[in-house]
Amino acid sequence: MPDNSIIRPFPRLVFLALVSLVVFWGRTESSAENASRPNFVFILVDDLGWTDLGCYGSSFYETPNLDEFSSRSLRFTNAYSASPVCSPTRAAIMTGRHPVRVNITDWIKGYVKKDALLKTPEDRDDLALKEVTIAEVLRDSGYETFFAGKWHLGYDNHFPEDQGFDHNIGGHHKGRPPGGYYAPYNNPRMDSGPEGEYLTDRLTQESIDFLDYRNAAKPFLLFLSFYTVHTPIQGCDQFDAYFEEKRKKLKDQGHAVSTKERRASTRLNQSDAKYAAMVKSMDLNVGRLLAALDERNLSDNTVVIFTSDNGGLSTQPKASGGPTSVKPLRAGKGWCYEGGIRVPLMIHLPDGKRAGQIESAPVISMDFFPTMLELAELEARPDLHNDGLSLASLSRSGSPLSERLLYWHFPHYHGTTWAPGSAIRFGDYKLIEHFEEQKSELYNLASDIGETNDLSDAEPAMKKRLQEMANRWRAQHNAQVPVSKTAVE
Repeated sequence: MPDNSIIRPFPRLVFLALVSLVVFWGRTESSAENASRPNFVFILVDDLGWTDLGCYGSSFYETPNLDEFSSRSLRFTNAYSASPVCSPTRAAIMTGRHPVRVNITDWIKGYVKKDALLKTPEDRDDLALKEVTIAEVLRDSGYETFFAGKWHLGYDNHFPEDQGFDHNIGGHHKGRPPGGYYAPYNNPRMDSGPEGEYLTDRLTQESIDFLDYRNAAKPFLLFLSFYTVHTPIQGCDQFDAYFEEKRKKLKDQGHAVSTKERRASTRLNQSDAKYAAMVKSMDLNVGRLLAALDERNLSDNTVVIFTSDNGGLSTQPKASGGPTSVKPLRAGKGWCYEGGIRVPLMIHLPDGKRAGQIESAPVISMDFFPTMLELAELEARPDLHNDGLSLASLSRSGSPLSERLLYWHFPHYHGTTWAPGSAIRFGDYKLIEHFEEQKSELYNLASDIGETNDLSDAEPAMKKRLQEMANRWRAQHNAQVPVSKTAVE
């Protein structure tokens, strides 16, 4: 009988070799698939106004890095936040769903007006864990996910790490930096830096560090959510003196010029030196992050989205208004006029097909979720992103979007003196409702971007049409509306 001791192991060796080959092939396939998927860098600035960048018209603020970035991006002129305040917009970006659907219609925890005429709705103080975020979908599709900065979507157990982010630096419940913009930060999700460190610098450095320690075999989502330019207005020290001198050279030394807006005032000129220094620091740090992508050979496969969570803080109860101006737009943060909801937006695609072009199609915060899915070649999830449209084809080739209805529902009082109301845009027309006064206004944005000419009497048929659309939208979405306090009592 022949000795089989030499040939007996052979089938096992063949088996192991085949298994190894299959595993290697699977890994190769997975690596190739991951390598073909784009990375995403999403930069969200807090309270950045529509005209706060040079490429959007500012002559006092200086944003050379973002102005250069605009030449490599598609720049939108009719981009909107989902709300005139932060938390609802942030929820909309994360979920692709209108703030009404997730029941976050005010900033968390909201503003309480003592002598209010209306009882406003109770909404959530957190983004429900049952909601599916873009971070969760990308993470489950093989992406590594990183968050740095302002979260403002809930308290403990509702932080970024609970909503799909593998890493969280600085994201917690506060809507403004608890220790201000200089260390110590008093941030429960971020160690304090050396005394004098500036928060905008720190968050950017954390983002750059992530590019080095991440798993290089995976695509990534880097979500940098700056606290700047939210109050407190603390300019970056290295730029304060420069902008103070620049202010003094302006007409009338750049003293605030304002106009009345109901019970508040809206600033009409950009001349606040400390605000300008904050914008300059933000721009410098965006430049640092973009340079870091270049240095690591990541730019050729990275989509970069830059935008704001609501309009600029131009309207306040004090006579001078807010620290910035978004002229020619009306009002600012907290208001459903254009100044409170129209925001800068630039999208850079690696192929650069529409680099440097301007896009006028109306788009809104809920559009980012389906856009990122399509760019990542993942299946659309209309069960999740009910209210957004993918901007991928628009950004790649200019394929037009279908005419759409945009709706803003802010049934709360705000510290800028806004009283509960809502707005709807369809085509060039926009209707604004004021619930306290039980009246509405109609504007044509194509001819009147500043919303100065109420067309209610001139075009009653159009006003009626938009009012019916607004009523129908609220009914379909079960939108909560304020009620008279006397009726409740």
